[in-house]
Amino acid sequence: MVRQKYRRLKSMLWGFSVLKDEQIKAINELEEKTGVTLLAFSGINISNAELTKEDLESIQKLEKELGLSLVAVSVD
Repeated sequence: MVRQKYRRLKSMLWGFSVLKDEQIKAINELEEKTGVTLLAFSGINISNAELTKEDLESIQKLEKELGLSLVAVSVD
């Protein structure tokens, strides 16, 4: 299994937050008060994953089958 050598890129990925009940309640209360919908996001530090040629081909095949884009990352 040969891994390709390339520069590791570090970045921040943002996604919907996993919230506790009290956080949801506080957000809901503020939404009612302001009349707007609030979305909660959290960031995680990531780097690009090191993939073998076979791994990359498997990911690309699944992307094609599912009709979407996949991003392979390592969570720092």
